Amino acid sequence: MKRWVITVFIALTWVVFVPSKGSPEKQDPYKAFIATEASTGIILQGEHIHLKWPTASITKLMLVNIVMEKLERGELKLSNKIKVSGKAAKMGGSQVYLKEGEGFTLEEMLKATLIASANDAAYAIAEFVSGSAEGFVELMNQNAKALNMTDTKYNFVHGLPPSKGKEEDISSCHDLAILARQLLKHPKILEWTSIRREGFRDGKFIMENSNKLLAKMPGVDGFKTGYYRDAGYNVVATAKKDDLRLIVVVLGSPRARVRDNVAVDKFKKYFSQYTMVKVIKEGQMIDKEIFLPQGKKTKLKGVAGSEFLYPVDKERQKELKTVINIPEKIYGEIKAGQKLGELNIRFENEMIGRVDIVSPEGIPRAGAFTRFLRYFGLGN
Repeated sequence: MKRWVITVFIALTWVVFVPSKGSPEKQDPYKAFIATEASTGIILQGEHIHLKWPTASITKLMLVNIVMEKLERGELKLSNKIKVSGKAAKMGGSQVYLKEGEGFTLEEMLKATLIASANDAAYAIAEFVSGSAEGFVELMNQNAKALNMTDTKYNFVHGLPPSKGKEEDISSCHDLAILARQLLKHPKILEWTSIRREGFRDGKFIMENSNKLLAKMPGVDGFKTGYYRDAGYNVVATAKKDDLRLIVVVLGSPRARVRDNVAVDKFKKYFSQYTMVKVIKEGQMIDKEIFLPQGKKTKLKGVAGSEFLYPVDKERQKELKTVINIPEKIYGEIKAGQKLGELNIRFENEMIGRVDIVSPEGIPRAGAFTRFLRYFGLGN
């Protein structure tokens, strides 16, 4: 009887305390992430933000950034026709199945790159711009260096897994947030990355956007996902609510749904917690007079030369302060738009920005006789 009891006890202990071989290990929801405010680059939250990680198809965002800069400088046009090479047509992975000798506009190729994550389109663009993919990779690394993306190294233009003996494209959450801020300078990119579904080759091929955050989170309008086995599931995303725009980067998630849930959680958290405060409006009157001893008018109030917005935790708005820094007197003629002083903006007693205080009008010098009378306190 005792032997039977001992045997049962050992069996139960084994079941309770020894995991089965098939039981999955707990996986981290990401390897790194960052949440930033777009206009200032302020980091709201992040973990392992400088971890160097394979970017996969997110690599294409740098390609697009370089092309957009060339478009702005007039070096390229969206209407430029790109002829597909044999190398481009042989690109694997995500593609729009380009054929050697086919021709598409640069705009069509850019949309295929961003919406369908088409490796063949990205390769064709690189060849068209630089003559070779290798030459374009040099531009990508030069651009990364210029943006101070110190965790980043590009080896390909598309983000496919490297072949044997080749290195991966590497970046970090920190660097990709920098790149995202650059991309926001080109509104056309958001126009393309917000498209969920669109036809290519006269609608014969339907491109599906892999960024499912477009449907999961209100306000999301960019940018791009990336995946291969060693990289995991990555995303660089942006969303806007009222005047507040956020950027969220998630790298190395085990599944697409996990990655998306992390991004949605960060967007919801900081949209609810933060607000974009318009500290000063352009043209807003500054309530402090300047005396003009030699002017046709003797007093003047300046106005803000530009607006200033700043993201603040909703519970800490009162910590935003403005300090007017203007002289008591200004001699001589005043020109419209002339800088009179500065409005210094402080948060937590630290300087966060400044706005020029300018004259809303031109004020000529008073006549000699008027100035003479004022000197003796007789004139107005």
